[in-house]
Order: sequence, then structure tokens, then C-alpha cells
Amino acid sequence: MKQLRLFATATFGVEAVVARELKYLGHERTTTDNGRIYFDGDFEDLCKANLWLRAAERVYVLMGEFNATTFNDLFEATKAFPWENWLPRDAEFPVTGGCVKSTLMSVSDCQSIIKKAIVERLKQVYKLDIFPETGTKYRIDFNILRDRVTLSIDSSGTGLHKRGYRSLAYAAPIKETLAAAMLLISRWSPGKILVDPFCGSGTIPIEAALMAMNCAPGLEREFDCQEWPNIPKEVWYRVLDEAREQIKQVDEIRIQGYDINPNAISIANYHAKQAGVDKAVHFQARDVKNLSSKEKYGFIVTNPPYGERIGEKKDNAALYKLMGESFKKLDTWSFYIINSDQEFEKHFGKQSDKNRKLYNGGMLCYYHQFYGPKPPYQPEA
Repeated sequence: MKQLRLFATATFGVEAVVARELKYLGHERTTTDNGRIYFDGDFEDLCKANLWLRAAERVYVLMGEFNATTFNDLFEATKAFPWENWLPRDAEFPVTGGCVKSTLMSVSDCQSIIKKAIVERLKQVYKLDIFPETGTKYRIDFNILRDRVTLSIDSSGTGLHKRGYRSLAYAAPIKETLAAAMLLISRWSPGKILVDPFCGSGTIPIEAALMAMNCAPGLEREFDCQEWPNIPKEVWYRVLDEAREQIKQVDEIRIQGYDINPNAISIANYHAKQAGVDKAVHFQARDVKNLSSKEKYGFIVTNPPYGERIGEKKDNAALYKLMGESFKKLDTWSFYIINSDQEFEKHFGKQSDKNRKLYNGGMLCYYHQFYGPKPPYQPEA
């Protein structure tokens, strides 16, 4: 198969997680730069990355990189790339992107120049003066950072956080990719008890259940590159069939989600059924002050409320204090809590063992990691 230069994008703080996921998919050699994790692969690797990456935002095919300080530089270098290797004569190819700290700072002008350059290239190849753009979509992306231009094609289409199971609205949901990243950063692994006491519409427990069942997160959605004619259909069929064969059924429920709002629990149950993991996760209406468990060495991974208005901050401080008191009962457990309040640890009553900056919906947050004791060593029978 054709060797490609590919990259996956990740939000700030998640790059190493995505690099680790790619390593698990067989890509030992990756490089990271400005939220992009580069790797080499073929068509099958492109399909697998879209299907299996849990924490990445999108997967791109890299067309090339070059320096440009004038529109002529941008036009000529763009035109030099073999766009005909990807774009058929009826391709729809919108151009989007951004410019940061560069001589060329007009996004709209750069869009126009890049589009014109691609059209000129395709005119020479296909001997057409007008392109109908009625066929398959190829989203052209450009990024200009300090006069360095990166041109790529978005193979994902809709962002990878759109798994397809979360169709009902609920207040302040966490993105599926961030929920997965939180789980992958934590020391939790399938088979260990996991609780989210502020589960809302169920995203964190559902992502954990997908991991426990070894279910590819993109299995129930579509990607732009599925319609690209230069990727043989049998490649996609093979990758999808292999993913379905790898799904495991769980013997017992070890993943639980609680929320004080019964309506949230109804939504979470619906979403779990949509995701096909309803037999792997249990949801229940419960106040965090009533949190308890007979289990030892469990994990809490959660996204509690954190409003920014003055009244909300006061209420949140009281909630965080209540969390600290309630979590004390679980003295062998580990806690992983994302929050935007810089004084969270003060209200919670405990200093975290590790803190990591992450972004939730564009808001800077802190991922507080409180490590519980290691379970005693148990030799195999």
C-alpha cells in the first residue's frame, strides 16, 4: 500500500496520550509538534487511526510543509503538490485554516490563494476550466505558524469526539475525547472498579465501558475518508471486521455512574444503550454525600460542576468540601478530578499527588490526581 505521512491532532496536555495510543496501534516512531502527533503509515493505518484513537481530535494526511512570506510563495508552493493523487475531477474541497505570528495573517486571503492554487494544478491535470465540486468531500486544512505553512487533508470529517452515541442534550457535557484522555492518564484499567459520582449524561463511564469491552470508539460513525475512491473499500471492510471481532463481553459490572439528577441518569442509560455498553455499566441517582462502596482500591474519575459566576463559585466551594469529606470514606481509592477552580485542593481538603493542565471546552482546567495505596501483592494461583 501507499506510504503516507499522517498526523493526529490533540488538545493541549493530551499529546502524549495520543502518542501512546499510536504506539499501541504499532507506530513506535512518532514526533509531536504544536498539538500534532506525526506518524507514517498506509491506507489501513489511516483507517485504524480514525477508528481506534480515543483521545485524538482528528486524523490528517500531510500534503507538505514550506516557508512562505508572500502570497506568491504560498501560491507556487501549494500548486506544486500532487493534489490529483487525492482529489478526483468532481471533488468538493473546501479550504479552512489559521495563521499565527506570521507575515501572512489574513485567513480569508490565504484560503483564496490556496484554493486558487489547487484549482490551477487540477486544471492542468484534468483539462477542465470549471470544477463542479459535486463529488466526495476533501477538507483542505492549512496552518501558518511563524511563516511555516502546513497543508493537509482532514480524513476524519466530523471531529473524532463525535462517537455517535450521545444524541440527547445535557448541561455542560465533557467531550468524549477528553473523557477518554482522563481515563488513559489515570491508573485505571479495565477490570478495576470505577465510579463517576457526577456522571451527567454518562460520558466518562461510557468511555470506560468502551475500553473495558475493547470496542473501537469510531465503530458506529462514519469518516470522510470512507468515501475517498483511492482508498480501496476492502481495506475499510477488513479494518471494521477486525474491530468487531475484538469486542469483548464483560462478566460483571465494574463501572458505575451516579448523579443527583434522575433526568441525567435517564439520559446516561439511553446513551449507554446507544453505545452498546449498557450491560457493562450501571447508572443510579445518588447524591455524592451518600457515596460509599465495600470495594477496595477503586477509582473515581469525574468532572464535577465548576461554574464561573460568583454565586456558583460559592456553591462549588461547598460542594468540593463535601466531596472531600465523602471521599475520605474510600481510604484505599484513587481520585482523578478535573476542575477549573485554582483553589479546588483547598476546598477539597487535600493536596493532589500530581496536577496536569487540560482544556475542557476551551477552558483551562486542572486534572487533580490523588493516588491511593497500591493493593497488596497477590501471587498467582
